[in-house]
Amino acid sequence: MAKIYHNPRCSKSRQTLEILHKKGIKPEVIDYIKNTIQLSEINHLFEFLNLKTALPMIRTKEVEFKEAGLSKESSNEELLSALITYPKLLERPIVITNKGARICRPPELVNEIL
Repeated sequence: MAKIYHNPRCSKSRQTLEILHKKGIKPEVIDYIKNTIQLSEINHLFEFLNLKTALPMIRTKEVEFKEAGLSKESSNEELLSALITYPKLLERPIVITNKGARICRPPELVNEIL
């Protein structure tokens, strides 16, 4: 089982997908830009990544970060909820396998969970 939260416009996301394919893995590809994911799934991702704060899941340098009224002091709930309206803010790619979950920046981090 492998799942990748993928933005096709992101080079790191494409590189990670290529690593998976080269290893013979055909993951479920979730294009979260085209098909917005639900808050329950975002919360599940946060838990599965085992993070203390949601900030590593958020692209803080995007214009949408400020548009959403977010700051680095925003609560986890505020950060994760903003991903519904601003899916572009989700750090990518995120890969989940039976061995765990990783934000694959750099893409080679995917090897830790294969």
